[in-house]
Amino acid sequence: MVTLRLRRVGKKKHPIYKVVATDRRAPRDGRYLEAVGSYDPNIHPAELKFKEERVFHWLRKGAQPTDTVRSLFRRSGLWLRWTLTKRGTDDSKKEEILQRWEIAQKDRLSREADRKARRAERKKKAAAEAVPSELSPAAPAPEPTGQDTPAAG
Repeated sequence: MVTLRLRRVGKKKHPIYKVVATDRRAPRDGRYLEAVGSYDPNIHPAELKFKEERVFHWLRKGAQPTDTVRSLFRRSGLWLRWTLTKRGTDDSKKEEILQRWEIAQKDRLSREADRKARRAERKKKAAAEAVPSELSPAAPAPEPTGQDTPAAG
């Protein structure tokens, strides 16, 4: 059975992956049938490149993507395109759905950036509040009253 999976290439501690169509029994970095894309997680945002036609070719032939590859396809919008193609959606409706998906992704990225900025602000504010309290002189201890002291006897 053919599977679409990641093949590790790149330097030590600096992985880059190729998305390959390979026999399921072959080792991870072993022989493969065809390279259909690449994934570089070392840059932000992660770089995803796929040969769409070849990916669809292998999916039509029954190749099964691994969970990680499927999630990469979802992140790039390729899985949505494949699902719409498989359902037989006409091209105009498919393009409309894909445009809405792209807008939603941009909104999600902007919300995520705003959330990170708010979190950094809160962290900076908390650090600023913590520093003065540590540097302020200690408050004088309360004066003992007669009620708190044990009776002398």
